[in-house]
Amino acid sequence: MDGGKKIKGRKRHIATDTLGNMLTVQVHAANIADTSQGWDVCDQVAEKYDSIQAFCGDQGSRGTTVEFVEDLLGLRLDIPDKPAHGFHVVPKRWIIERTFAWLGGFRRLAKDFEILTQSAENIIRIAMIKITLAKCV
Repeated sequence: MDGGKKIKGRKRHIATDTLGNMLTVQVHAANIADTSQGWDVCDQVAEKYDSIQAFCGDQGSRGTTVEFVEDLLGLRLDIPDKPAHGFHVVPKRWIIERTFAWLGGFRRLAKDFEILTQSAENIIRIAMIKITLAKCV
């Protein structure tokens, strides 16, 4: 349960490249803070892909994640500042939002039908494979 939203659910963390292709995914309970889980996604990506030079994150990635990425991984985590007034497009944020929109087109991901988080992660991977194959054809 997410204490702020008062709903049951899960959080989905994904890492993508600049084209929106998913590099890794992690699903966990909604009551776990982003700052304590964001570092795990960065660690998975840095372990798999040696060519990664920097990460981009949102405001929820401040704190523990920034310290982990900079101190232990030796990489950079860019977090854009919150706009002062009104709506402004946050650089690079649209890439992740577009990928989540692509995933939103799958009925199986519309609600939390899965009991295990590993099953939810695998359903996301299957959906991303289908999206990638559709782009190739």
